[in-house]
Amino acid sequence: MAFCKNCGAQLADGVAFCANCGQKTEAPAPQAAPQPAPQPAPAPAASASSWDGGVLDTVVNSIVASLIMSVTCGIATPWAICYMWKFIISHAVVDGKRLSFDGTGGQLFANWIKWFLLTLITCGIYGFWVAPRLYNWVVSHTHIENK
Repeated sequence: MAFCKNCGAQLADGVAFCANCGQKTEAPAPQAAPQPAPQPAPAPAASASSWDGGVLDTVVNSIVASLIMSVTCGIATPWAICYMWKFIISHAVVDGKRLSFDGTGGQLFANWIKWFLLTLITCGIYGFWVAPRLYNWVVSHTHIENK
């Protein structure tokens, strides 16, 4: 152990200044080896996924789907749903490949009636299961187009 030449206080090994008086010591503290600068994380690869539908097309298709449901008092709701999903999915590109939707209102109608009746019978409780069932049906009718 060394002692400060200014105040006589005991110095810990390798200190550059006295903890008591602040005087610089003769033996400077050992320098730590310089650490390499951290490397930035590589940028993620650009995704080739997108949706290329426009605002006007979306508004027009939404209005048409709403009219289909309104004019038929909700009976044609499965056809309106399929109309909207076909529009949405036909404008989707995933990993550079366009998607297509082949579901029809006729295919969805039987499920829609079943879901509607179950929701009525359970006083609305089954309604919580309708959206996941519908999304599962939509995904099962969504495919990658062959080019």
